Amino acid sequence: MRAGRRAYGRSVMMRFGGLRTAGGRLRHGWRPVLEATVAATVAWLLATRLLGHPQPFFAPAAALIVLGQARGQRIRRAVEVVLGVAAGVLVADLVVQALGPGTTWTVFTVILLTVLLAVAFGATGVTLVQAAVSALYLVVVAPPDGSLVPFRFVDALLGGAVALAVSLLVDARHPLAPLVAEVRRTFDELAGLLGEIADALDHRDEAAAIAALTQARGMDARVDGLRNGVLAAGEALRLNVRRRQHIGRLRSVDESIRQIDYAVRNVRVLARAGVTLSRLQTPAPPSELRAPAAPPELGAALRSLAEAVRQAGAALAADLDGHDEAADQHATRADEAALAAVHTAGQLFGSTQTLPLAMIIGQIRATAIDLLRGVNPEDDVAVLARVDEALGLPAV
Repeated sequence: MRAGRRAYGRSVMMRFGGLRTAGGRLRHGWRPVLEATVAATVAWLLATRLLGHPQPFFAPAAALIVLGQARGQRIRRAVEVVLGVAAGVLVADLVVQALGPGTTWTVFTVILLTVLLAVAFGATGVTLVQAAVSALYLVVVAPPDGSLVPFRFVDALLGGAVALAVSLLVDARHPLAPLVAEVRRTFDELAGLLGEIADALDHRDEAAAIAALTQARGMDARVDGLRNGVLAAGEALRLNVRRRQHIGRLRSVDESIRQIDYAVRNVRVLARAGVTLSRLQTPAPPSELRAPAAPPELGAALRSLAEAVRQAGAALAADLDGHDEAADQHATRADEAALAAVHTAGQLFGSTQTLPLAMIIGQIRATAIDLLRGVNPEDDVAVLARVDEALGLPAV
């Protein structure tokens, strides 16, 4: 009986856990749901009430297809949907006139010719599907007299336009706000990761070092999020005529993302070397004083590097917000913190250093270089000279 009650209790807890998960997804994803519902409904109303179309299936369908794409790709997808419908309507109309509606050969010929035409013009998967569905709809569903044929193109055009209008309204006031938030999240997470690596090495905690490495391997998704955020912000600015002057800010961020990608890769290598270094330390007996797993300078260098990452993120966010003075101040602090990290790491050079420690020092140097190039692009030779001077290397 007790076992049955425990099993029932676990089952109830799992159900409530699933409900909480679903509720969390709805809290974070309600806006796309509302956006798609409103756009499809408005497209239907405009097609039926304003244009008087009898069965405007493709108006809400086109709106849903366009809004189903990631931000940054919706203008292109709207054009593809309209072109796909036009191609499908043209092919279906010609084939139906030649072979008649509703026959197997008509369906086969329409799909074959539509897909061949779309592929010949370099269409993507969305356009291929939209063209084939449009043609198939006219062959199988539309009335035999073809009275709905002229409406298909207009419906798709209307649905795509409504979808873009809804996207514009959502981002009209602050088109760069989602990208600014993504920048802050990415840099804060990367800085926190460096702090966790420092703590793991300070306490020779192999499990914590492995956890940091696992987190570092997931940072690529953050970089992809930044790239998608730039595309989405660029699309929002192009749709908003009054804010197109801000596109120049995106170009500087887009150039910085490449260096941030390099920095993320460097931190991943650094985390891997941290795991190796934590494994090299032999645990001390309980009666003896526990020695640190790494020199204290290493933790200080990593924390200085984390501060440089935070300040770099704040500089990019301020630049996107149009706060040039604040961006310059954060960039200066990032510069100072990155050079301080390199200088502190340089004090660890010596004949007794291990290979993992040497790798970490090298990755601190590489990450500092990428941060300096990202927040304040300048001549590569000058950046290398300043970093190597801070590291204590001879000038070349």
